[in-house]
Amino acid sequence: MPMVVQRILFTLLGLLLRLSSATATATATVPCRFTFLDGNKLYNYSLSSPIRNFPHGILSEDGFYKVASNETTLWFQLCDGMIFNHDPPICADCSGCGGPKRCGMECNALVAQKIGGYHVCTALGQGSKIDVDIIDKKNPHAGVIVKMSSTSPKYNCSLAVSVLCDLKGVQGPEALERLGTCDYVTKIKHPSGCAMIVNVHGGGWGWLGTLLIIVLCLFGAYFLAGIVYRFFFLGIRGIDIIPNLDFWVSLPRRTQSLCSSLVRRFKGPSQGYRSSYSPVNF
Repeated sequence: MPMVVQRILFTLLGLLLRLSSATATATATVPCRFTFLDGNKLYNYSLSSPIRNFPHGILSEDGFYKVASNETTLWFQLCDGMIFNHDPPICADCSGCGGPKRCGMECNALVAQKIGGYHVCTALGQGSKIDVDIIDKKNPHAGVIVKMSSTSPKYNCSLAVSVLCDLKGVQGPEALERLGTCDYVTKIKHPSGCAMIVNVHGGGWGWLGTLLIIVLCLFGAYFLAGIVYRFFFLGIRGIDIIPNLDFWVSLPRRTQSLCSSLVRRFKGPSQGYRSSYSPVNF
């Protein structure tokens, strides 16, 4: 194969690999997107995508959700960081979430407990540590759970928010439950918790079809590059412009010979066939 054709093939293969890598990276970085396959139905949840009457999706337009229970207050934002234009948290320290001057502005969730007359705050969710899962695999229509976590020298804290599907409107968090030392759960109702359902038919080829398409594309690129090279650079005309013409012409004969050899190997010698050691009657 000429060097020019080889370079063209390597370039096309590199472009395919880069495109697949970029697509995988873009899919992985989309926040709060989750898909669940149940039989022939694909449930697609995209919590942060705009929907009717909610241009910011699940994100609170106030910049945060808030719920209080006894001496504990929780602020959180789903799929993004919190923004406080009013009613900011007042904490003694607020380490790990912006400090005293920007308390709550550098984390996804913050809990405050009143201890000894002071509000001691702990970050529950930081950065991109957000996981989305189905609430009930037997009933995917129910909604999803958004989990966020934070690690500190003292505690490993987490928050799990159940986003229940409700097409009628939004109902913010009303109750807060504490599990263990620093794990909290709450729930809200929101239309973004409802999935878009796509019917998936199982008659496709899957990865085998994709592999076959890639092989055919590479073969077509090789064939076209060879023709272009022989026509413009070597000045070849007519049927000889096809690269490796001798090989393609002899391919049917070689295939027939190979099939015949395999048939003889598995069926054994034919009735009219006589080896050199067969008895001869005189």
